[in-house]
Amino acid sequence: MSNKRCTSPDSRDTQYHIQCGRDDLTPYVLLPGDPQRVLKIASLWDTFHEVRNHREFRSVRGKYEGRDISCVSTGIGSPSAGIVVEELARIGCHTLIRVGSTGVIQDIPCGDLIINTGSVRFEGTSKDYVCAEYPALSHYEVILSLVEACERLKYAYHLGIGATTNSFFVGQAREGFNGYFPSRYRSFIEDLHKAKILNFEMETASVLTLGSLFGLRAGAICAVFANRVTGEFRVTGEEKAGKAASEAVKILQEWDERKRAMGKNWIYPSLLQ
Repeated sequence: MSNKRCTSPDSRDTQYHIQCGRDDLTPYVLLPGDPQRVLKIASLWDTFHEVRNHREFRSVRGKYEGRDISCVSTGIGSPSAGIVVEELARIGCHTLIRVGSTGVIQDIPCGDLIINTGSVRFEGTSKDYVCAEYPALSHYEVILSLVEACERLKYAYHLGIGATTNSFFVGQAREGFNGYFPSRYRSFIEDLHKAKILNFEMETASVLTLGSLFGLRAGAICAVFANRVTGEFRVTGEEKAGKAASEAVKILQEWDERKRAMGKNWIYPSLLQ
């Protein structure tokens, strides 16, 4: 049997799933899950136009405060998010910020923002790429840019480790249909709460892990829709998350220009003085 690897259908310039090729999008891309959230985010920019709308992958390109920026939806869950990261990397995109919604398991109110420094890899997509011990970490420049953005915009935010799950229901310790609930999840939220895990969601770990493997800058900011401890649920804060992520892209571009001018590879505090 031959060991020759099969050429994937997305090895062409135009990618099979997102239907975008080189120069269709900017190197800096925001990644909401919901295709409708793409338009909500883009409405905060100076201008935008739709590039593609294929399956769950809707893409737009525009300008935010004079800076080039793009946005592509990933759909729900890590398998489709992993596809988007793969295909964006293949067309030259290098900075990816997930913009999502989340449920918290700490004392954090709905409407606040979560900036994840890393994520527990309870999902399965990243495990197809690398061993479970490999960490899912946000790039430090993306973390700093998101913090700077929230400070400039005066948004309430929280910094820490999240957890990315395979499912919205049982995987996040919610009862399944007809009360189905495996016993191993009985203390799941309590254990994560004690471990100082901030939140649950379904895409961040795969975006961060693939970002590190591919040499990309990746990070995540999410609006808190639910508090699993208090039972509060409010769909609020998604505009703030989109605005903060867009502002972070502008900041990263400013820093990248500064690094190039100074002949440096990394941002550090005195370089910004």
